[in-house]
This record gives sequence, C-alpha cells and structure tokens, in this order.
Amino acid sequence: MSREDDMRRVLDCGIVAVVRSAESAPLVDVCRALAEGGVDVAEITFTVPDALDVLKAAKKAMGDRMLLGAGTVLDPETARAAFLAGAEYIVSPSLDLEVIGMARRYGKLVMPGCFTPTEITKAWQAGADIIKVFPAEVVGPAFFRAVRGPLPQVRIMPTGGVDLNTAASFLEAGACCLGIGSQLIDPKAVSSRKFELISEKAAKYRDIIKAHRSKA
Repeated sequence: MSREDDMRRVLDCGIVAVVRSAESAPLVDVCRALAEGGVDVAEITFTVPDALDVLKAAKKAMGDRMLLGAGTVLDPETARAAFLAGAEYIVSPSLDLEVIGMARRYGKLVMPGCFTPTEITKAWQAGADIIKVFPAEVVGPAFFRAVRGPLPQVRIMPTGGVDLNTAASFLEAGACCLGIGSQLIDPKAVSSRKFELISEKAAKYRDIIKAHRSKA
C-alpha cells in the first residue's frame, strides 16, 4: 500500500498499539489478539529482544491483517533496518530530524516523539506524519486542546497515560489517534499467555473510538 493508504489505516483504526515486552516468543500471538479485538495497527519496539526477527515473523503471520511498524527508533540506521525488515512506519520517543528524513527517503510514515510546541512545529515542518506527544500523562488532554488552537493542521497522538478512563478525553481534546502500551497489552496477560484478555481490552478501546466518532 502507499503511504497515504497507510495513513488512512492508522487514522481509521484510531489506535497504535505499542508492543513492548521482555520476551519475544509470544508477540506474534499478541498481534493476532490485537487484530481479533479490532486493533490492526501495532508497533514492535526495539526494546524487544530480537525485535527485527519478531517484526519479520509478525509480518509473515499477519499479512495484510495488520499494519506493522517499529517503535523506539532512535537513529536513522535503526529506521532503515526496520524498513528493510518490513516496517510500514516508525515511531520514536524523541525528535531526530535524520530519522524523519530516512522515513521520507523510503516513503514510509514516521511518528516522532515531541513534548513542546517548538519540537512539534520542527517535526511537522520536517515532514512528520503524526506527532507523538510523549509522555502524555505529564501534560494531559488540556495540552492537546491548547496546541490544537494555533496548530490545527498538526496530527498529534498521545502516548503514555492513555487508558480506558482517559482515552475519550484525549480524543475530545483533538488527538488524531491514541498510542497505547501496557494499558492495552497487559504484561501479565502476555506472560500467562492469556491472549483473549488482550483481545477483550482491544475491543473496549475500539468502542471508545467508535463512540467518539459517533458524536462528531
């Protein structure tokens, strides 16, 4: 698919699942569970052991059922490795203009982490597709509402602090989608291989997305 198609898929889903775990073996099953719950966009973070192998395995297993990306990308070399392994997008915890440039070179989506209006503006001017505001729990939905005032054209996504209680508030404040990690993929569910719990949680978040859109 094209970069525009991938963007549409991210926005349609409304959730970017952050797949982060100390063990890599169950993560393909985690991706399956997310898809079964209605969340078909997920990033495999580079903090996962053998992250590139996990990404390749998930791509092979899931095919077009899931839009897979790589997270915790800190430099352009890692970004390139992720794209060659099959990542359709990359997510970073911080702003690196060279990482954005690498994504543009490969025609892929890029979501850099920013925390201030200055960083957000720099990232957007450099070609970022979605700005990941991280850690969002520090600033809360009020920050999103304030930023959207002077920068209504910028797509912003909270990551950190998004849970079943706060998700709707972030959406109402102008978030284009939600980055959700452990509040969606419970580490205990992963370690105990209770993947159905992940599917159930994914469905709950999707219901929040649908409810928000029904009001628009």
